[in-house]
Amino acid sequence: MTSSSISSSSGSSITLRIQHRVNPDAIERYEDWLRRIIDVAGRYCGHQGVHVMRPPAGSQDYEIALRFATEDEADRWRHSEERRRLIEEIRPALQQEEAIEIHSGIDYWFTAPAAKRQQPVRWKQWVVTTAVIWPLTMIVPILWQPVLSFIPQLDIWGVRNGLFAATIVGLVVYVVMPRVVRLVAGWMFR
Repeated sequence: MTSSSISSSSGSSITLRIQHRVNPDAIERYEDWLRRIIDVAGRYCGHQGVHVMRPPAGSQDYEIALRFATEDEADRWRHSEERRRLIEEIRPALQQEEAIEIHSGIDYWFTAPAAKRQQPVRWKQWVVTTAVIWPLTMIVPILWQPVLSFIPQLDIWGVRNGLFAATIVGLVVYVVMPRVVRLVAGWMFR
C-alpha cells in the first residue's frame, strides 16, 4: 500500500511525488523497472512528463515527480491495474512501502525535503522563481529567433508569445526549478 498526503486543488496540474527506498542489491533491477513504468505512465491521458531524482552515492532513495494535467487523470494512473501490477513486481526490491504525495501547480518545487515539512516564506519563493524566469525571458526569444525567421507565421504577436511562454514554463518545471531548489534548499527552508 502507499502512504499519501494531498495538497491539491481542482483545475490545476497535479504532481505525484513518489518516493522509493531501494535495496542496495536491487538498484539495477529498479532502474530497468523505472524505465518501463515511466513508459507506461506516458501513455496515459493527461501525462505531462516525469522527473527522476536519483540518489547520491551511498543512498538508495529515489524521488519521482510525475505530472498530470488534472487530478482525475492522475488518479486514473494511480489506481490503474497496470500500475498496481508494476508496483507488485518491484515491491520485493523496495526497503519500505512507497510514499506518494499529491501537489497542485508549482507547489511541488517548494516542498521541503522529507526531514522538514514546511513551506518556505513567500518572498523566498518569489526571489527564486524570479531568478529562474528572468534570464529565461531573455534567452528563450533569442533561441527561437532562427525558427521564427524560417517560419514567419509563428512570428505573429500572440503566437510568438505563446511559444516563448510554453518554452519557459517547460524549462522551469522540468529542467531548471528542480535543480535550483535543491541548490538553494538550505537557504529556502531556514
